[in-house]
Amino acid sequence: MGTSRAVVDHLLEQLEPLPVRVRAMFGEYGLYCDEVFVGVVCDGVLFLKPTAVTEGLPEGPPYPGAKEHRIVAAEMIEDPPALQRLVEGTAAALPARRRR
Repeated sequence: MGTSRAVVDHLLEQLEPLPVRVRAMFGEYGLYCDEVFVGVVCDGVLFLKPTAVTEGLPEGPPYPGAKEHRIVAAEMIEDPPALQRLVEGTAAALPARRRR
């Protein structure tokens, strides 16, 4: 189905002032924080990579054949401080991207 740009723009507003960006990927969007790939937005749903910070969130694949990710509920998107803690904590728990 694909995610609308309006959904992504709202997510980015909720994450301000964190250093986040999105990248269009196959009709969906990858989410980066501090240049670390932390998750994807698929069909209007935010999926974060599994880390200790996201433990307890429901799991599911963002698209068929994908590894399980943690699903961020719509209510949490509307709670900017909680959402920011999740995204920032996920970025801190993942290894930094290696430069070639």
